[in-house]
Amino acid sequence: MKVSRTRYLTLVAIFSAISFGLMFLDFAIPAVIPSFVKMDFSELPALIASFALGPSAGVLVCLIKNLIHLSITTTSGVGELANFLIGAALVFPAGMIYKYRHNKLYAIIACFAGAIIMGLASYPINLWITYPFYYNFLPKEAIISMYQAILGWVDSIELSLLVFNLPFTIVKGLAVAIITVLIYKPLSPIIHGYGKFAIKKKAPEFEEAEPSETNEEIKDTVEDVVVDAPENKE
Repeated sequence: MKVSRTRYLTLVAIFSAISFGLMFLDFAIPAVIPSFVKMDFSELPALIASFALGPSAGVLVCLIKNLIHLSITTTSGVGELANFLIGAALVFPAGMIYKYRHNKLYAIIACFAGAIIMGLASYPINLWITYPFYYNFLPKEAIISMYQAILGWVDSIELSLLVFNLPFTIVKGLAVAIITVLIYKPLSPIIHGYGKFAIKKKAPEFEEAEPSETNEEIKDTVEDVVVDAPENKE
């Protein structure tokens, strides 16, 4: 369903603000992956925006939340760039698939495909963008040792990313996808602003119809016929 330009921009701004706020609710899962890799759900508003407003809106939400986060960055923009690219890898393909057909089956397919693409995209992004930045503060061997503390036979960054980060990112994408599928339908009328209209649309079905002029004319004609009819004689 199309929305006005003003509503589109307003919703993108709202989703971006929520997404930015969710970035601060990250948490580590030390037994699964080194603690410097965090789990968060900041892509959730972007995925909802991608479903409701189109894939470009989802990408825009990912971009805006990271542009805002630049004001407090500790990674010179490298972390924000990586976060944007990985988030876009989830919301854009998912939004494109859901745009083709709006039903629950395609929503599930879109979310699953988006999560897989997000995980696959995280490998080169982390390998060539994120981790080279980490090397400025931690030697590569120190980072590998953090992975080895969980799984001893992991002996390289490439293998660490493949064994830990890639599946972790897919699981993160699936978690965001599951929440989206569960809450999108109830939110959709609010997002598109047709919830109240839909209720009013059904109201006339329960109202009693008023007599039309045609019905009154037929009634008068019947009465005239009854009055003017000759009496039956035995």
